[in-house]
Amino acid sequence: MYTRKFYLRRGTSRHDERVAILKQKVVIRAIVERHRRVLLLRRHGGRPSIAGLYELPGGSLHRGEQPTDALKRSLQIHAGIFPESIRLRDVVSFIDPDDRELQYIFIVYEVGLPEGASRVSLDDEYDHYTWKTLSDIQHKTVTNSTAALLNIGIEQGDDSDLILDGLKNDVKNATFTIYSDGGSRGNPGPSAAAFIIMDGDSNIVDQGGKFLGESSSGMAEYIGVELALEKALELGVKNIELRSDSLMVVNQLNGLFTVKNREFWSVHSRIIRLTAQFQRINFRHIHREYNRVADGLVNKILDENEEK
Repeated sequence: MYTRKFYLRRGTSRHDERVAILKQKVVIRAIVERHRRVLLLRRHGGRPSIAGLYELPGGSLHRGEQPTDALKRSLQIHAGIFPESIRLRDVVSFIDPDDRELQYIFIVYEVGLPEGASRVSLDDEYDHYTWKTLSDIQHKTVTNSTAALLNIGIEQGDDSDLILDGLKNDVKNATFTIYSDGGSRGNPGPSAAAFIIMDGDSNIVDQGGKFLGESSSGMAEYIGVELALEKALELGVKNIELRSDSLMVVNQLNGLFTVKNREFWSVHSRIIRLTAQFQRINFRHIHREYNRVADGLVNKILDENEEK
């Protein structure tokens, strides 16, 4: 498996102190669907937290290997499947509960099979397979990462009585959506960052922002993410999907792009440390038109500070 290590730095001088190491593993997963049912493979062994549980087919990404080539190789070896079509669906960050210093980057593809092809041939890593509709998949039967990739909620107990802004939710188990944004008038120039936190029913749970003074748009985007994660942890939220219209920030936080600009090193390291406190976190890029609420809050903060 292709593993990378990221050092979290304190300070930005050439004498930076390396204070922690975040290991990162890149894994390919496939959503193979037939008649609205998804293919799941049951692990024959492995560590206790995944042994005997079902997961999406796929495998590791080898150094220098293209993700689609890794997908084809893994599907052939583990399930005897030869895909007819492959389409990128998502890139998801996932912190391993067994190792809080291990971050998985899942590259998820939707896979189509040739007409009439339904046979699955398992290798020694798996002992059973099944086709399930999403509504029939129970969280306790699949690995935590599979539940995260398929957005399957954790079953709540009878004592789920936490209250957040008048809404009854088990915030530790529910998945929340966060929209973050940042902007600069001048780049660099007067800047602001903002965020919106929404529950599963699209109700706004919390929102906030901050005037940053003179800064760059990139820094403002990063600060928006940091403010959002801090507030989510303060509320007790443990599962989030954070959406941003900054492709640079999303890809850097997903580990797909290297953070070359020293200006971002400190805030990037702080955000990575925050992500380790979540059970499940997914950074997703969205187009600007789908981020209008957070964008509007940024502009409101900028307008208010121009008037002072």
